[in-house]
Amino acid sequence: MADQSVELTDEQKEELANIFGTIDVDGNGFIALDELGAALECCGIKHPGYYVRDLITKYDKSNDGKLDMSEFAELYRQEKQKVDMGLMFKKHVSKATKVKHTGGTSEVSSAGTTHMIKEGEEVAFTDWINKNLDDDPDCKKYLPLDLEGQALYRNVGDGIIFCKLINQAAPNTIDERTINKSNLSVYKKHENLMLALNSASSIGCSIVNIGADDLHQGKPHLVLGLLWQIIRIGLLSDIDLQHHPGLVRLLMEGETIEDLRKLSPEQILLRWVNYHLANAPETDRQISNFSEDIKDSEAYTYLLHQIAPREKGVHTNAMVEQELESRAELMLQESEKLDCRSFIGPKDVVKGNQKLNLAFVANLFNNYPALEKPDDYAEMDIIEETREEKTYRNWMNSLGVKPFVSYLYSDLQDGLIIFQLFEIIKPGSVNWSRVIQKFSKIKANFQKLENCNYAVELAKAFGFSLVGIGGTDILEGNPTLTLALIWQLMRAYTLHILAKLAAGGDKTMILEQDILEWANTMLAGKSKINSFSDPNLSDGVIILNLIDKLKPGCVNFDLVKKATTVEDKQKNAKYAINLSWKLGARVYALPEDIVESKPKMIMTMFACLMTRDPKYMGNNMTGGLTK
Repeated sequence: MADQSVELTDEQKEELANIFGTIDVDGNGFIALDELGAALECCGIKHPGYYVRDLITKYDKSNDGKLDMSEFAELYRQEKQKVDMGLMFKKHVSKATKVKHTGGTSEVSSAGTTHMIKEGEEVAFTDWINKNLDDDPDCKKYLPLDLEGQALYRNVGDGIIFCKLINQAAPNTIDERTINKSNLSVYKKHENLMLALNSASSIGCSIVNIGADDLHQGKPHLVLGLLWQIIRIGLLSDIDLQHHPGLVRLLMEGETIEDLRKLSPEQILLRWVNYHLANAPETDRQISNFSEDIKDSEAYTYLLHQIAPREKGVHTNAMVEQELESRAELMLQESEKLDCRSFIGPKDVVKGNQKLNLAFVANLFNNYPALEKPDDYAEMDIIEETREEKTYRNWMNSLGVKPFVSYLYSDLQDGLIIFQLFEIIKPGSVNWSRVIQKFSKIKANFQKLENCNYAVELAKAFGFSLVGIGGTDILEGNPTLTLALIWQLMRAYTLHILAKLAAGGDKTMILEQDILEWANTMLAGKSKINSFSDPNLSDGVIILNLIDKLKPGCVNFDLVKKATTVEDKQKNAKYAINLSWKLGARVYALPEDIVESKPKMIMTMFACLMTRDPKYMGNNMTGGLTK
């Protein structure tokens, strides 16, 4: 194209990124081309279906059915030039998506950057909080929150609502004893918010560029972003074979249980909807997304009729209504009979808000899966995700890798997540010209193997121990060897951050022995540990003593059990982890890791605590572990 094309401003690029993120619900860095029309419409560019189909043919150069952010931005730039609507970009977006814009507070934002906030998401998340925390006595003073206005942002500022939602999403993550609930000074609120942020990170939320002050000030785009991550994890966490063995009924011809494990929760939900639609005699409808394909409410109407118990009286009369918004309202009235009217209103259906529609469907599934357990269930080999696998997966997701890691082995098979981790550990370490990021259908396996071989090459350059590990092992998802590589990545991440602990913040590497010596120096006169596998660590008391040395008086030793049972040890360990989070240490270890004296995870916990030593915190030691 001639050089007369429109150049996008920084503000337009940020708005595009916000829109892209809204459409890219699963966070995989791509939007499906069948969602392109909705994405362009969000930008104020509305094209008829035939024109969008032509665009798909033009821009799907790799024939993989999706666009990344840079391709979407280029497409928008060219289409904006053609349309030349003569309006400011923000006006386009506001008119098309019913959003409001809030000014940022950073230096960049003060120059004019704004953040896009979808009002439908404000209402949906506020309503979800009202419904799910209604019975919590600690939340009585906040609820019900007004669905409109600033009530949401005002009331999350002390951290209590965030902590309660995290325990809803991942039960027992936060020890209630560590939440400050009364006499909430600014400092105590800050502790609660650190507790919420770091516990959210431990369950797989990305908190990159989100700080306690941001939440205390109620910055809308950051509050909503964190709320969505917490809600999403809670909605999708049980969509697997362990909790729903009936999911085997969604297997296609020739597939095995292992194929089902490789599917993301979003993909499973699509199959689930289509399974019930296929069993509905009134329709032959199938869907491939939660945006364009659900706008007319047909799929929802028949899905509700299929999954609802007969005594609920759910019917399909909504399909008689021709006006789409009115039809959506009638459909939602049927969902109310199931007590599942959550997240979406009629406008969210008709506009195809993918994020909220995904949440609506996930909530339906969690309440009415309508999948009978197979007759041969007892003979099925259903392997549950191990604690180690889950910890590593949450660690990766907390760093903001894309796509979101749902199943450790299949999601690492193309090497792209591994490259992102190397780049996070040591920026500039990956030669991206050697990385294949889009795969052809014919050469995909060969191209993925190339990536995996390069990943192994990088690992050797980092000094990893790779005895018996090759690119083929990553491609084939060899559990033992893949876990060995991931552990070394996690270790390198931790130790590279600790390298900044040297005087002046240079890059001198700190090793496990240095961490051990630091801990013993801090504990002098109270305890001494010989290694991170020291069985004396298993009751959590030594760790609590270390925490109290870091912040004198923060441990309530009246709550510390004399650990004569495993249960008492668990309580102490959980208390120690939660206090670490309050201090600002981004700990990924679980109570079981401490009780069982798992040296790898205990080492990472001590390393995280070392970053909170006041002697080092002034040297910018916590970059990568806290904001």
